[in-house]
Amino acid sequence: MSGHHVVPVKIYLAIFGALMAFTAITVAVAFVDLGPLNNVVMLAIAVVKATLVVLFFMHVKYSTRLIPLVAAVGFMWLLILFGLTMSDYLSRGWLGAGAPWPAPWSN
Repeated sequence: MSGHHVVPVKIYLAIFGALMAFTAITVAVAFVDLGPLNNVVMLAIAVVKATLVVLFFMHVKYSTRLIPLVAAVGFMWLLILFGLTMSDYLSRGWLGAGAPWPAPWSN
């Protein structure tokens, strides 16, 4: 790398403040009963926080074009692995090979 991009401390403090605010929002949402939307809201907040960490603290935002491409391909690979895992889990009982849920104890 020929040159470094120096990020001002103000940016780091702003990102830190945003992460703390999103953490407070996550804790506040945990005490509100939104039904099944609780998990969706908390997962959305976690994705935003992870994006901030990757972009600023891992310097992906200020790097060459190859680094964001590698990060995106890694994320796509993670989605492929989750998809394969879920396809196995959801089709577990189709051929009688096993139950999708653990069987209760029997005597």
